[in-house]
Amino acid sequence: MNKRFSSRLIHLGDRTGESVSRSKSIPIAMTSVFSFDDVESLDQVYEGQAKGYIYTRNGNPVHDALTEIMCGIEEGEAALAYASGMGAISLSILAQVKTGDHIIAAHVLYGGSFQFIKSELSRFGVSVTFVDVVNEDISAYFQPNTRLVYVETISNPTMEVVNLETLAKVTHQHGAKLIVDNSFATPVICQPLSLGADVVVYSATKYIGGHSDVTAGIVVSDRETIARIYASGLLFGPTLSPFDGWLLVRSLRTLELRIQQHARNALALAEYFASHPTIRSVYYPGLPSSPTHPVARRIFNNNLFGGMLSIDLAGGEPQAYALLRHLESIKFVPSLAGVSTTTSYPAKTSHRALSDEELEKAHISKGLIRISVGLEDIDDIIGEFDATLAKIC
Repeated sequence: MNKRFSSRLIHLGDRTGESVSRSKSIPIAMTSVFSFDDVESLDQVYEGQAKGYIYTRNGNPVHDALTEIMCGIEEGEAALAYASGMGAISLSILAQVKTGDHIIAAHVLYGGSFQFIKSELSRFGVSVTFVDVVNEDISAYFQPNTRLVYVETISNPTMEVVNLETLAKVTHQHGAKLIVDNSFATPVICQPLSLGADVVVYSATKYIGGHSDVTAGIVVSDRETIARIYASGLLFGPTLSPFDGWLLVRSLRTLELRIQQHARNALALAEYFASHPTIRSVYYPGLPSSPTHPVARRIFNNNLFGGMLSIDLAGGEPQAYALLRHLESIKFVPSLAGVSTTTSYPAKTSHRALSDEELEKAHISKGLIRISVGLEDIDDIIGEFDATLAKIC
């Protein structure tokens, strides 16, 4: 049929040409919906009798490629990808609790996670107990209705490392599940599932993406748990864009190389700060002075300790403001884990919703600056901090 101009604009070019070659990079299925030839085919896909896709909220080929990689490097059974780290974190919790349940959470967490667990879960009738999971035996905090324990492998922003093996044993003894946010460590440095964790979550915006150009979250677990989270995700709907999923697949190809360099640079910078007279404390698990250094050495891979560190300036808030103001190429940003070195001020960014009492309990002072150490030449990174500290002190 000879279709008119507007019809040709809409319908021509919608089929992929035949080819004996294929794209080296995975194709981006940039579509919200998939078409079927008949109702019977649709039914078969919905019922799991045939492979296929329906609607990108339900799944997309790029999501499958991404989760295949994450399962493989985490040694999990199944995974899901979402539009943000908080999407992954909130769904991994919400899908497994109900009104009347109780969870235990680390008292030092990323501010968004802390606020969600503290404020949002209470709206659903779920209670929480915040505990120092690094220095306390959490056994006394379990209740008959405790369903989950939530921690970070490396705490944000105090860089303490949790003994995941011990925590997993205690959690399982009480019939609960352990959820671990592994964003700071990544699977290159630590694989929580192999240490006994039940669910691992990521803000893939950070090192998994690693280039400050995508916002995403990932959950990895066993098939049964993932099926439960998937069902909740369909209804809450934090769908990851296929293009963002493609960016994550691209970035994962270089994850190990990037993390190795991030970690080498961070250790060198931490050692520099440790000897600087104006720095009161350095928080980095790779330093022997870190209280959790022995745990980190035992559970981390390849003697790597991550690319994140924090410093507490002796001059407190005024000196912290001055440092952030006078650094030049090292930018002040409310995020982390890109290829360039950046700083953040937790009291006014990631943890600004916490009260002064909560900040104090989490050991987040007004002089604390978090540093995401990038991939630049380490002498340039140290040189810029050294020159700026000399200027403001």
